[in-house]
Amino acid sequence: MDAQSSLVLPEDPAALAAVIEAATTRLAAARFAAVTERELLETAEALEHVHRRLDGVDAALLVEVSDRGAYRKDGFLSLHQYLSSGLHLGDGEARRRRTSVAAIGRFTGMQGQTLTPACPATAEAVNAGAIGTAHVLEIDAIMDKIPAAVDTQTRKLAEVQLASVARELTPEGVRTAGHRLLAHLDPDGSLTDERDRKRRRKFALMPQDRQLMSKVTASLTPALRAKLEVTLESWAAPGMNNPADPDSPCGAREAADPAALAAAAERDDRTAGQRGHDALVALLDAERAFTAAGTTGGGRLSSQLVITVTDKELREHAGIALTATGTRLPVAELVEAASGATPHLAVFSHARVSRSTWVGDGASPRRLNV
Repeated sequence: MDAQSSLVLPEDPAALAAVIEAATTRLAAARFAAVTERELLETAEALEHVHRRLDGVDAALLVEVSDRGAYRKDGFLSLHQYLSSGLHLGDGEARRRRTSVAAIGRFTGMQGQTLTPACPATAEAVNAGAIGTAHVLEIDAIMDKIPAAVDTQTRKLAEVQLASVARELTPEGVRTAGHRLLAHLDPDGSLTDERDRKRRRKFALMPQDRQLMSKVTASLTPALRAKLEVTLESWAAPGMNNPADPDSPCGAREAADPAALAAAAERDDRTAGQRGHDALVALLDAERAFTAAGTTGGGRLSSQLVITVTDKELREHAGIALTATGTRLPVAELVEAASGATPHLAVFSHARVSRSTWVGDGASPRRLNV
């Protein structure tokens, strides 16, 4: 009888988790110097199977946490918030966990029945320790790109095939195989329709980097792309909306003085990407000015910009301010962001200052509740 079969393990999941934690704690203190090369490789393979099986366990556990709303016990409003803040995973990893769970988890139906996973063959491979979350995410991404016009049976066969090749390939290999599968299912793109485009549309801001810059990830529908192109052609034309040129015309090219625009275009040394960025800033400023002008009485603008900064940072034009949405804004650029706005000042303890701003001439002052 080997060591594994002689172990008497508890049936309770919480007790089993405690056994796993104790075993991994002991393993972390182990030394591999006396282990043979073959045993090292076998141990590495065994631990990888454990990691992958635990991905399946994680999915089953999070399904229960989600179905029963257990995260509310610790004061969280959603599963994502619990994963991101409660387990300190962060937004990115929390999103990946939720995507994996949605693909391989066995959720509960409206009548209390246990539902088949969205990707059953993938779930089986995870439970067998053959693939992990990285494989699942690639399979899910490919399945999401299969046109809605493809029949259900073909979709099922595609998922089975992806799960099968995932057992032998890296996640990158699964992605390559998936692209070939998509090319086979819809070689000329004729099956893709409005349902697919609506399902895959998105526009999201990525986290700020060390230089406080932010990338954007987007999948634009043809209609939005067409509108954006014609707008940028006007607002991002050479010479238009140039923050470095005080004589640069603002707004749309059609409303600019031709002579002033021609002169500004001669001085414009920005790249096309920089002009597009500046055009977006001008569009947002114009929208906020229009909204402010149209708000009457004691109403409160939903687009108010709330910024928190210390009086010392504001006085010295140094440091990092924080907006209500969590964006970090250099204080040196705060004046530019708040130019032309109607400010409201609220002083808190520890010399914290909160200022709400919006763009627009003639906006009547309003009290800010913070």
